[in-house]
Amino acid sequence: SADGGGTLSLDSIPMGLPMSDPTAWATAMNNLGMAPMGMTGQPLLPDFDPALGMMTGIPPINPMMPGLGIVPPPIPPDMPAVKEIIHCKSCTLFPPNPHLPPPATRERPPGCKTVFVGGLPENGTEQIIMEVFEQCGEVIAIRKSKKNFCHIRFAEEFMVDKALYLSGYRIRLGSSTDKKDTGRLHVDFAQARDDLYEWECKQRMLAREERHRRRLEEERFRPPSPPPVVHYSDHECSIVAEKLKDDTKFLEAIQTLLTWIERGEVNRRTANNFYSMIQSANSHIRRLVNEKAAHEKEMEEAKEKFKLALSGILVQFEQIVAVYHSASKQKAWDHFTKAQRKNISVWCKQAEEIRNIHNDELMGIRREEEMEMSDEEIEDPSEMKETEESALVSQVEALKEENDSLRWQLDAYRNEVELLKQEQGKASRDEDTTKEQQMKLLQQALQGMQKHLLKVQDEYKKREAELEKVKEDKLKIEALLENLKEQESSTSRVCACSQEKECPAEKMLSNSPVKSEREVLLVGIISTFLHVHPFGASIEYICSYLQRLDSKICTAEVEVLMTRLQNTFRQELSGVGASLEKRWKFCGFDGLKMT
Repeated sequence: SADGGGTLSLDSIPMGLPMSDPTAWATAMNNLGMAPMGMTGQPLLPDFDPALGMMTGIPPINPMMPGLGIVPPPIPPDMPAVKEIIHCKSCTLFPPNPHLPPPATRERPPGCKTVFVGGLPENGTEQIIMEVFEQCGEVIAIRKSKKNFCHIRFAEEFMVDKALYLSGYRIRLGSSTDKKDTGRLHVDFAQARDDLYEWECKQRMLAREERHRRRLEEERFRPPSPPPVVHYSDHECSIVAEKLKDDTKFLEAIQTLLTWIERGEVNRRTANNFYSMIQSANSHIRRLVNEKAAHEKEMEEAKEKFKLALSGILVQFEQIVAVYHSASKQKAWDHFTKAQRKNISVWCKQAEEIRNIHNDELMGIRREEEMEMSDEEIEDPSEMKETEESALVSQVEALKEENDSLRWQLDAYRNEVELLKQEQGKASRDEDTTKEQQMKLLQQALQGMQKHLLKVQDEYKKREAELEKVKEDKLKIEALLENLKEQESSTSRVCACSQEKECPAEKMLSNSPVKSEREVLLVGIISTFLHVHPFGASIEYICSYLQRLDSKICTAEVEVLMTRLQNTFRQELSGVGASLEKRWKFCGFDGLKMT
């Protein structure tokens, strides 16, 4: 206990105390959003979920929260808690003023189950404390002090929040109005080693569970390990040798063979078996080469098919382009409308572009074939001549096709030029009218520019005249400055002579007891103050008055100044024995007669 108070267990306190007004207690607890407990431990509200520890709307205390301080959630401002009078068997609790701010609490320690209760009545006993606070939940221990406060430890954390609700209530024992039977409760969080130890144990348990859960998740998402390779034996060797001869099982068998060799299974007894397996792996190379040759043959056949299809497509494109060019000739072109001619010309251009792209692609394939010719084909002169002749023939055909396409394009351009000439003849008439309007606008603009130039020239002349005036003024000012400098030099000489004359007067002033203007001001203020106090005043009283005007004034400075002016201030002793006091008086009027 804090002050020698004993610790009580629940067995030593009678738990069967009846509650005089359970409805008021339930209303008061419900206003805070808590489920009140009865005297027997049964919940007064059946809808309360004991697993949450609080009513819906107020989140439960999470044990994983950091221990920086968990403050209970405030009551919403739109739902004010109306606290009511709570009647117990031996005492009565009166609610605080609702307009006052809520009582302040310290930062909540982690895992807090202990509360500090202050403001208890002097005649309050542990039985009365138990009667009031066991309504909040199961009380494990009460440590009461002789100084009207105690510590109460509850079984669960949410019970602390219920106990904090009673903070601010006035308690009265029975119907007595004696001061020793009344008090104002102050409930706050308390820091206890047992609470912290239990909270740390719970945190460690949760951390263990989290680590276990993460380990299970990692194991679940870990990729499966490859199947283990069997150990070498004569039976397994024969099986692997058979698999090496099978194309479908070759990869599995070669991996097993590689693992055995790396493990060091090769020795004098097994060397022949391993050699036969390596020989089987070497024979698989021939199968791979044959498979590659088959794929290359298929690729060549596919290239030939593609080349034939591409040449057929090019022939069709040439026919379509020929149709467009024949339609562009004057015999047929004049019968089409303007929109139809435009569409035909656009289609012709698109078809020619696509044809040229395909033609370049075909020529590229042929070039690649020529570059891939083997050395044997290069050595054969007859085959070389045939390929050269075929290449020349293909080039001649391509040149003929290009010549025809260019001729058709030339005819189409001629027709377009004739159409443009006709359209320009119509547009030239409209352009003449627009040109005349533009000429008029330009003439007006030129006239405006000429007027603007004349204005600018006038302004320029005015500015030049102003500059000349400014230069003349500048010369006059310089002459005045020279005259002023001469006058200053003459005055400085006169001042030097006057200073030499004034020096003796200043020496006389330096011998006076008042050395600065500040001391003169202090003398005037002190004289005025002491004139108001004819019986005198102590140096401390005078300095306190002066420090109101200037906080930098010190007592020693004032006392030294007053001792120097003996004809203005006089120090006198007043009182007897212990009440002896030094007082300063103003004697300036007497001193004036003496001086």
